[in-house]
Amino acid sequence: MKFTLSWLKDHLETDATLDEICTRLTQIGLEVEDVDDKAAFKPFVIAKVLSAERHPQADRLKVLSVDTGNGAPVQVVCGAPNARAGLIGAFAAPGTYVPGIEAMLAVGNIRGVESHGMMCSEKELMISDNHEGIIDLPEDAPVGQSYAAYAHLDDPVIEINLTPNRPDCTSIYGIARDLAASGLGTLKTRSVASFAVDGETPVKLTLDLDDAKLCPGFALRLVRGVKNGPSPKWVQQRLLAIGLRPINALVDITNYMTFDQGRPMHVFDAAKVTGNLTVRRAKEGETVLALDQREYTLNANNVVISDEEGIESIGGIMGGEHSGCDENTTDVLLESALWDPMNIAKSGRGLGIITDARYRFERGVDPEYMVPGLERTTELVLEFCGGTAARAEVVGYKGYEPKIVDFPFSEVKRLTGLDVSTEESTEILTRLGFKVTGSGERVSVAVPSWRPDVDGKADLVEEVMRIHGVDNIKPAPLESHAAVNGKILTALQIRTRIAKRALASRGMLEAVNWSFISEDQAKLFGGGSPALKLANPIASDMSDMRPSLLPGLLSAAQRNADKGFGDVAIFEVSGTYENDRPEGQRRVAGGIRRGSASLAGAGRMWSNNVKGGGKPVDVFDAKADALAVIEACGLPMGNIQIEQGGPEWYHPGRSGTIKMGPKVVLGYFGEFHPSTLEALDVSGALCGFEVYVDAMPEPKKKATRTKPALELSPFQAVKRDFAFVVDKAVEAGAIIKAASGADRKLVTSVNVFDVFEGASLGDGKKSVAIEVQIQPVERTLTDEDFEALTEKIVASVTKFTGGVLRG
Repeated sequence: MKFTLSWLKDHLETDATLDEICTRLTQIGLEVEDVDDKAAFKPFVIAKVLSAERHPQADRLKVLSVDTGNGAPVQVVCGAPNARAGLIGAFAAPGTYVPGIEAMLAVGNIRGVESHGMMCSEKELMISDNHEGIIDLPEDAPVGQSYAAYAHLDDPVIEINLTPNRPDCTSIYGIARDLAASGLGTLKTRSVASFAVDGETPVKLTLDLDDAKLCPGFALRLVRGVKNGPSPKWVQQRLLAIGLRPINALVDITNYMTFDQGRPMHVFDAAKVTGNLTVRRAKEGETVLALDQREYTLNANNVVISDEEGIESIGGIMGGEHSGCDENTTDVLLESALWDPMNIAKSGRGLGIITDARYRFERGVDPEYMVPGLERTTELVLEFCGGTAARAEVVGYKGYEPKIVDFPFSEVKRLTGLDVSTEESTEILTRLGFKVTGSGERVSVAVPSWRPDVDGKADLVEEVMRIHGVDNIKPAPLESHAAVNGKILTALQIRTRIAKRALASRGMLEAVNWSFISEDQAKLFGGGSPALKLANPIASDMSDMRPSLLPGLLSAAQRNADKGFGDVAIFEVSGTYENDRPEGQRRVAGGIRRGSASLAGAGRMWSNNVKGGGKPVDVFDAKADALAVIEACGLPMGNIQIEQGGPEWYHPGRSGTIKMGPKVVLGYFGEFHPSTLEALDVSGALCGFEVYVDAMPEPKKKATRTKPALELSPFQAVKRDFAFVVDKAVEAGAIIKAASGADRKLVTSVNVFDVFEGASLGDGKKSVAIEVQIQPVERTLTDEDFEALTEKIVASVTKFTGGVLRG
């Protein structure tokens, strides 16, 4: 949001300096992003051409003798056709930077004649695009004085970074109102428009809408006999200062009202409007040629203004070219309307149109200024263009019903830590336009029409805080907790950090992806519920809340592969969404490996278009990553169970489910189903996992945080191998669990090292060989001890799996 200092002072009576105004703006939440103090225009002075002689070596050049008001005349070579003796213009001396041509002047030699400066055109001083001649000032222009001050080019321009929740400050009047409320001056009251009205507006308007909130109000007025020429110089200068190009008086008035009062207006050439106007939804496939010379195809979500022949304007966003005003316009229809912010935002984004009107309507304009805005615009049209105004037609507007907020003053202290008295809080809210009723510690506050962003008591606390002064919040130490070394973070927060560290230590890089994915991807991974659709997505491929971290990770890996980085190992620990309730949000640790990016380090694979070999990642890499997260989070690994298979996006024969007990699912891992990769347009060797951090049982509370003493056995560990013949349906995990449970004190680990299938074993049979590590604790084991332990292991495996020791 840009504005000039003099423009601000049209609405604010203040003696504050530019620096004081900028400082106060930032203090009250309107952060100043840039200030152009117009210092670049200070070197330019008003000068008079004393004589103009033809250049001896060039017919189109003239040698001027110029009086700059500072001693002897200077010699200037000039090629402007209007250069002549007696002309008064703007002069730039050597050493001056000329912004319009982005050049630093120096003493020049042009065809053998020295030139000590330049007589400037309007383009060179960024006044307009006119470069056909030098500036020609009236005879009474004061020679030797600053041209910037004379032409009002020294008016500083302030740019603020306006947050979306402050629609009231999309106008210069609104910014002045905020500054006045902060104590920096007095707000000037809006002048009441006064002009004669003759007759009725013959064009009638109908609101043909199935939802009244799409257009809560519409005001229309005919002005006859206007003469549309250039707008006054002061209007053009202000528009140019904020980056707008003056077009003609009628268009400039609408732009001026948009910035001055935050009231977007539109002007129709009445002669080009056929019959009456109707506000309606566009028909599917209807087109309109807009003022930006582009044709837009509309749908039923777009609201338009049409006459009896077709669309004349896209409501609240952009007018149509057909009814635009030009120098031949004599009768105009002035429009001042209200539009639904959400519909404007969706329509503008869908059509790809960004305008100053859309910027304000999608944030919310002051509904109570709809009719006064039309009156003020009419007044400006009559002043600049002449004509006769008809009586206004107002349709649909039912008045503003203020929101009432129950406000306990104690909230200011609770939420901000500021000690603000009830009297000061009341005064601040009153100065900002809120109406405070009641007494004591709890009052009712009526929200003004220009503040649609204020909904509750926290919003009122923010208003009090920013006007009282955020810089008044004194730094204070955090309150100490009652217990020494008391637990601050929750178990979920701790495990989130631990999971990230565990995966990073395994050579994986952390990724941060959008929480939104496309509907097709969401359905592919078990989501796609209507309750998880975004009402206003930022892009068409970000329409649903993600049910899984894997789509984002897989797409990120493919983007890396497309750029030549095929071996990728990335992870994310974040939220996924099963439904729209709080308990439906899960905390998940997920990761993928691509190519040959295993724990041992990336290799070189044929699929990466690199010569050489490398072992591709597989299901066991994903399993190791998932178990590493679970182990790091402190779960007893002896209770972890692995079952074959997983969700449908994994390969059915190369995936697994991690459980703790029969019901608690901790996660899934595996290689991905080819159809999943095809649907995501992803290729290469890929494996991945997801672990539900929030599904892990809470750790048992210990009486002390002190770690137990480390106990190491002084006796040699022993390994024994067993081979069991079992049914093919028996999982290796069941054998491991049975062998481990035979004697939990002595058996410290069990690993599968061989699986064999053959006719010698019989139909439907397989041999699974395991390595059992035995760790004596109290004494060295004898042969009898090993024999007894062996019998217990064989008996346990036979009991739980039906396996027999292979002969």
